[in-house]
Amino acid sequence: MSSSVSRRLFMQQASLIAAAGITGPTIISAKANPHKAETSILGHNGFRYRVVPGWGVLDAGKNPVNDCHEMVQDAKGRILLLTNETKNNILIYDKSGKLLETWGHDYPGGHGLTLGGEGNEQFLLITDTDRHQVIKTDLKGRELMKLDYPKETGVYAYPSQFKPTETAVNPVNGDIYVVDGYGLNYVMQYDKAGKLIRYWGGKGEANDTFDCCHGIVVDRRTSNPTLLITDRRRNALKRFTLDGKYVSTIALPGSYICRPVIHGDNIYGAVFRSTSDSYPDSGYIQILDKNDQVVSTPGGSAPVYQDGKLAEQRKDRSISAFLHPHDVLVDADDSIYVAQWSSRKTYPVKLERVA
Repeated sequence: MSSSVSRRLFMQQASLIAAAGITGPTIISAKANPHKAETSILGHNGFRYRVVPGWGVLDAGKNPVNDCHEMVQDAKGRILLLTNETKNNILIYDKSGKLLETWGHDYPGGHGLTLGGEGNEQFLLITDTDRHQVIKTDLKGRELMKLDYPKETGVYAYPSQFKPTETAVNPVNGDIYVVDGYGLNYVMQYDKAGKLIRYWGGKGEANDTFDCCHGIVVDRRTSNPTLLITDRRRNALKRFTLDGKYVSTIALPGSYICRPVIHGDNIYGAVFRSTSDSYPDSGYIQILDKNDQVVSTPGGSAPVYQDGKLAEQRKDRSISAFLHPHDVLVDADDSIYVAQWSSRKTYPVKLERVA
């Protein structure tokens, strides 16, 4: 076929697409490939997004992933992904989705990834549920410190009871908070040298206890910083003081949220399943405003409040962008990068904000 004929056919096809109002690739089933973009726009109330097709997709033979658990962005703008695939536990991308670097072969239970420090002094905290440890590394993967199971609390009889899922760092004093979401559900507070300061929580039904304290973040949006901690099986975030005193609960009916992420005035979170812990392929993203109200649910039902209470949310089955979102990263352009657990070894999904 000549180049002129090819170009003429291309222009005809482009005209037909434009006439039909199609602005993205064709919707396909998530079972076929959850990486393909949607033609529709995801989200609500000014927090609306479209999927960037193919972002971050690599040669699985060279750079495989298993569960894509969490993502952070360093001071250079690089995006770091943690997977529990030991051929390359850390994949480092630029914002375009190009692979820059890989490292890590020793984290079979690599689950939580937190960035701490400033500038050239930045570091990572990796929680490993199989190693029953929190490991501090530099950005090249050199191990700097390990936190083993907190025997000194007196509530842990042996190491395998400790299955930490997430950490947070207080940038003011360097204190490290660890949540044991897959273990005994305690929250540990350490100083920056790794000395235990206090612990609280545990599994239970009281306000200050948890049923899967999966994620944690230091909320510095006000002059009085607090901790936001996931209570995943109770579909809630719980607020505590920095020394572990319960403050309040943010109810998120239907949403099994993994960890809260602060960006600007908003809280973002990946919901790995909705309505039921045993309902597969039912995840979405949730966005809350500065008043802790849900304002958008990309991939899920629109948030509705009745008498001040959020109605139960659920997966929007007309949208195939997500299976089991496990974490989000929000960049300076307000794009959202979504890492997924148990989602057929797919690479992260990028959502580009459109409004």
